[in-house]
Amino acid sequence: MNITENISLQAINTFGIDVRARYFSAFASLEELVELLDFSPAAPLILGGGSNVLFTGDVEGLVLKNEIKGIELVFEDEEYCYVKAGAGEVWHTFVLHCLERDMGGVENLSLIPGSVGAAPMQNIGAYGVEIKDVFHELEAYDLVDQKVYTFTLNDCAFGYRESIFKREYKNRCVILNVTFRLRKRPVFHTEYGAIREELDRMGVRELSIKAISQAVINIRQSKLPDPAVIGNAGSFFKNPTVSNDKWAALKAEYPGIVGYPAADGAATKLAAGWMIEQCGWKGVRRGDAGCHAKQALVLVNYGQARGEEIYNLSEEILQSVERKFGVRLEREVNIL
Repeated sequence: MNITENISLQAINTFGIDVRARYFSAFASLEELVELLDFSPAAPLILGGGSNVLFTGDVEGLVLKNEIKGIELVFEDEEYCYVKAGAGEVWHTFVLHCLERDMGGVENLSLIPGSVGAAPMQNIGAYGVEIKDVFHELEAYDLVDQKVYTFTLNDCAFGYRESIFKREYKNRCVILNVTFRLRKRPVFHTEYGAIREELDRMGVRELSIKAISQAVINIRQSKLPDPAVIGNAGSFFKNPTVSNDKWAALKAEYPGIVGYPAADGAATKLAAGWMIEQCGWKGVRRGDAGCHAKQALVLVNYGQARGEEIYNLSEEILQSVERKFGVRLEREVNIL
């Protein structure tokens, strides 16, 4: 075991928050994980890409970075390829692997920061596609039972940026690998956001998963700050869902409000970014903590902000949106 003490986590969280871990190590296999777990009686904090966390203080226990790598085709039939990826693989690296082999399904999820293992935890999604749409199964180590279990699609209980790993199994399971079901004959999703407009701007004549991926990358780079330049974790807040009656009342009072039917049609999902912007937060900066000037859903660290400062800013935003619209936003980022 290579366990170091009093290590800064600034380089391995995309907010760039300078906090310290009492103990730190990395693991690249189940065997290494089990060996490291013997070191600490308390459950460790598992980090992947550190792209969906906000540290508000030092970590007194053990922090373990998941570096399990590997991508392999494990099965295929006439319609699908089943591809297993280690939880420590960079998510966009996995997307590029699939694109190069004409495996369709994850192109709309291009350039999302983070690791493969974090993807099902959050049920990451973008431009009309979520992980649940391409998910087959995953293997996870149960810290309580000290066993490896296989979780199917139904087992994961995916919801909007939710899964069983953020609820019942929070801090209990370490995801080891994820197997995806990818199409040999892609089904293109271009109806969401500005994808069609970007494809036209690019001069694309023949649709392909590579073209859609590049369109998504172009859009994301134009709207979202690069964590390598400005610390951030992408969208800080979830888009809230309200009843259709509440939506009708909001629409009557605020004709420009942005919303769209939820999956079952029984409710409406609101654009949190629009509401935050209407409350005057877009571009606001408090020291080095701020609300991004192009995308109000994104909170940023302009340099030396403390996690507590970013959290406090998020609380002010939540309260102002609730006062104005009667809607309580929920943070998408995990607060530690």
